[in-house]
Amino acid sequence: MTPTIAPRVRSLVLLLLAAAGLLLGGAAPASAHAALTGSDPQQGAVVDKAPAQVSLTFSETVSLSDDSLQVLDPKGKRADTGEASNVSGTTYAVKLHSGLPDGTYTVAYQVVSADSHPVSGAYTFSIGAPSSTSVSVTEQTAGGGVVGWLYGFGRYVSYAGFILLAGGAAFVLACWPRGSGVRAVQRLVVSGWVTLTAATLGLLLLRGSYTRSGALGEVFDLDLLGQVLQTKTGAALVSRLLLLAAAALFIAVLFGAYDKRDDDEKRDLTFGLALGGGVVAAGIAASWAMAEHASTGLQPGIAMPVDVVHLLAVAAWLGGLSALLVSLYWAPAETPLQASAVRRFSQVAFGSVIALVATGLYQSWRQVGSWSALTGTQYGQLLLVKVGLVVLLVGVAWISRRWTGRLADAVVAGGVGKRRERAEAAARSTSGGGSKGASTSSGGSKGAGPGSGDSKRAAQLARQRAAVDVARQKRERDADPNRYGLRRSVLAEAGVAVVLLAVTTVLTSTEPGRTVEEAEAAAASSSSAAASAAGVVTLDMAFDTGGTDGKGVVRVDIDPARVGGNEMHVYVQRPNGRAFDIPEVKVAFTLESKNIGPLPVTPDHITTGHWSASGVQIPMAGEWKIAVTVRTSDIDQVTISKNAQIG
Repeated sequence: MTPTIAPRVRSLVLLLLAAAGLLLGGAAPASAHAALTGSDPQQGAVVDKAPAQVSLTFSETVSLSDDSLQVLDPKGKRADTGEASNVSGTTYAVKLHSGLPDGTYTVAYQVVSADSHPVSGAYTFSIGAPSSTSVSVTEQTAGGGVVGWLYGFGRYVSYAGFILLAGGAAFVLACWPRGSGVRAVQRLVVSGWVTLTAATLGLLLLRGSYTRSGALGEVFDLDLLGQVLQTKTGAALVSRLLLLAAAALFIAVLFGAYDKRDDDEKRDLTFGLALGGGVVAAGIAASWAMAEHASTGLQPGIAMPVDVVHLLAVAAWLGGLSALLVSLYWAPAETPLQASAVRRFSQVAFGSVIALVATGLYQSWRQVGSWSALTGTQYGQLLLVKVGLVVLLVGVAWISRRWTGRLADAVVAGGVGKRRERAEAAARSTSGGGSKGASTSSGGSKGAGPGSGDSKRAAQLARQRAAVDVARQKRERDADPNRYGLRRSVLAEAGVAVVLLAVTTVLTSTEPGRTVEEAEAAAASSSSAAASAAGVVTLDMAFDTGGTDGKGVVRVDIDPARVGGNEMHVYVQRPNGRAFDIPEVKVAFTLESKNIGPLPVTPDHITTGHWSASGVQIPMAGEWKIAVTVRTSDIDQVTISKNAQIG
């Protein structure tokens, strides 16, 4: 690489790596791919008596572990027995202790979706009446923190390692067999193997903490590692490590015995190496397909093979592009990258793009599902960014293809010119070089006798001349405008590829658009059904004003308990259940979380023990405090209250 080009290359690579880091760092630690679509009791519901269990329904199957589902009482103590189980399909439940007191309970869950991503969250319901609680219900994010960041970075690095390993080896076998002896290409492929192996080991160690507490201290917990090995993701990572052992043997043959063969023997070995290497590469690609998006959802039997083809096409294109780049810059002068190799890679890249388009269209349909999800979900938006980058990459590749054609034409023209020069030199030697040859021969016989030049000096001069020739060839090669143009375009391709890989990694950690829309529809349907089933919020409150006939029960019915106009009925009864009249009843609504209210309502007396008010306006949804003031005489009155979810 020339001194003027080297700083540009380093600056561009650093800039692109920084862009990739921003994409990875700005992404959510791990977007959930299984969404909570329903629960019993419902979020914010007030039930008359304690249920026997709490059940949660997700958009897809999930994996449970110890403490995956927890129910906490108002003091933060466990109210469940810890016996979480799969009730049916995608519904999971945990049993509750008997005799639970009234109050607000918190349901917290942390599970692993079928495509390996952790899912967590929390909500509340109340028994008897809402109450204050010491449990903070915040929006939990599974897979966050330092462990989440490390796990996401490990995923990116593992993809990059696979691309360099599989794509670099494919470039040597399919495009440039002589490249097996080029040190820069060897380092590239071996670096890919080391990177993928180290990243896989790291992911295996991080996996347990990533799906649970996110604590760094759990990374080396052997018990937790044993649990991970029993999961689908753990099995996939172990399978990848075993296949990488086979890949190490493949690399040893490719850069050892294969490199030492002549061109004819290499052709015989190429088929066997390509077949064996293809099987190993497909197996490694399958370790992703069997544990992530492709393994769940629609048509997994078709999606997994398609995902394998997609990954292999990416590796052949981007990994081959990386091998082409290092060959253009660092191949030795005595083994220059041939124009025919560049032309063959152009054909391989074109076939890879065709495979990527076909498999990408299927994956997009499967994961997005609708035009609204393409533009209205994070997954769809990232997919559009990825498509834009692929189009840009294809455009730059088209420029590289033009430079390849020019380079091939220049090589052909240069070969013809060299053959012509050699023919002219031979003709000159034949016509006028006889006496010169004789004198040379005579001089040669003189030099052969005692007192001739030192043989070591002659060998040293020969090596110097060879080094000068190599340096001259390298200068001529670097000065070639066609090769220089190809270098720049391939470097630009590699830069776009780095960002494309970062976007793809984030995409695989984002909830698919189809799942998002299905979960939203299910949640809306569940909320609608719950609202229509409930219809009326009923609150019973005992009171005691302290005077004669000062004890009783007031019941407040709010129908339909939604934002906007509501019908309110108030019933006053003695402790024995008989209705009776009192001088005055007043009601006030307060939404303390928004500092709204109190909104006073004075109902009209209808009949004995019955008051009513129509058109009671509730301005917004929330947990409202409903206070009832009861006056049983001129001086005896009391205000009682309960909270209820309205809207």
